[in-house]
Amino acid sequence: MTREEHHARKAQEQHKKDMARKHYLAGKGSMDIPFLLLALLLTGIGLMMLFSASFPSAYYETGSAGYYFKRQAVFAAAGIVAMLVVGRFNYQRWRGAAKILMVLAIFLLLLVIIPGVGITKNNATRWLGVDGVLTFQPSEIAKLAVIVYFADSISKKKERMRDLREGVLPYGVWLAVIAVLMLLEPHLSGTILIVGTGAIMMAVGGMPAWLIGAGIGGVAAAAWGFVALVDAGIISYGASRINMWHDPWLDSSDDGYQMVQSLIAIGSGGLLGTGLGKGRQKFLYLPEESNDFIFSTVCEELGLIGASLILLVFALMLLRGFWIALHARDRFGTLLVVGVMSHLGLQVFLNVAVVTGLVPATGISLPFFSYGGTALLLQLVEIGLVLSVSRQIPAKREG
Repeated sequence: MTREEHHARKAQEQHKKDMARKHYLAGKGSMDIPFLLLALLLTGIGLMMLFSASFPSAYYETGSAGYYFKRQAVFAAAGIVAMLVVGRFNYQRWRGAAKILMVLAIFLLLLVIIPGVGITKNNATRWLGVDGVLTFQPSEIAKLAVIVYFADSISKKKERMRDLREGVLPYGVWLAVIAVLMLLEPHLSGTILIVGTGAIMMAVGGMPAWLIGAGIGGVAAAAWGFVALVDAGIISYGASRINMWHDPWLDSSDDGYQMVQSLIAIGSGGLLGTGLGKGRQKFLYLPEESNDFIFSTVCEELGLIGASLILLVFALMLLRGFWIALHARDRFGTLLVVGVMSHLGLQVFLNVAVVTGLVPATGISLPFFSYGGTALLLQLVEIGLVLSVSRQIPAKREG
C-alpha cells in the first residue's frame, strides 16, 4: 500500500468516525428497546388495574363504569406520543429549558397557595385548573424542573461540587424554597420526593461523602424525634397519622379506617388473589382505591405472586434505567437519568410502604397505576428523557 493510499484510508476512516459522532450527537441512534418495552408494559398493566379498581366508584359517582379509565387512557395515549417525541430529540436541548422550567415551577407553586386560585380537595390545596374539567398539580412540574435544572447545573461543576459553597448551598436553597411552598399546600409526600431526588442527584454529582452521611443521619434523627414527640403528646400535628400507623385498629371506623381497609384488601388476596376484577374492597369500602391505594387492589386481585411480579417489572425498569445512566455519553445525560429513576423509585417505594403500613400515610400515588392524567403524562415525558439519553450511548463518553 502506497503512502497516498494509506493516508486516503486513514482519512476515510476518520470521516466515518466523524459522521458516526455527528449521528449520535444529533440524537439519531436507536432507543433502548428493553427500557421502552418495560415502560409500555407498566402503562398497559396500570390502565388495566385502574379500570378494575375504579369501575364501582365511577359508576356510583358518574353513572359510567369506564369514566376514570377513559380519561386516563386519553392521557396515556398522549403521554406515549409525548414520550416518543421527547425520545427523538437530542436531550442536550433541555439545557436551555432548565432555568425556565425552574422559574415556571416556582411561579406555579406560588400561584397555587394564593387564596381563591388553587383548588382544594381533602383539606389540601395542591391543584390548578378548572375543577371537574382539567386540573394538575404544580408539584409534578416541580419534579421535572428539579431533575433538568440540577442535571444541567451539576454537570458543569464537576470537582467544584465538593465545595460546600458552590456544590451544596445553591441546590439546598432551591430545595428549601420548593419544600416551603409545597408544605404550605400542604403536600408532604411531594416534598419528600423532590428533596430526596435532588439530594440523590447532588450525591451522584460529587457532593462530599461526609455530608451525605450527615444528611441521612439528620433526616433519620428528625423523623425519630418527631415520632417520639408525637407519642409523648408534645406535638399534636400529625398525631392521628402516627397513632394509626402504630395500630389502625384503635379507631378502625374513623382515623384508622383507610389503613384497616387497605390491610384487609391485601390480606384477602392471599397467594394467588381473588382474580382480576373480582376484588371486594373497591366496592366503596377502600377509600382512594383507584389512586393512592390502588396497590391494595392489586394485591387483593392478583395476590402476592401478581403484586410481586409487578414490583419485579418496576425493579427491572429501574435497573435498566441506571444501566443507561452508567453508559450515558456525558455527565448531563447520566444525571438526567439518575434523577428520573430516583424519582420513580422513591415514589414506588413510598407508595407500597404506605399501603402496607410500613410508614405513616402521606398521600402518594403509584406511578403508571394511580388515577391522574397529568401525572401519568409527565411520567411518560420523563421516560422519554431516558430514551433520548439511551440513543447516544454508542458515542464516545465525554466529561
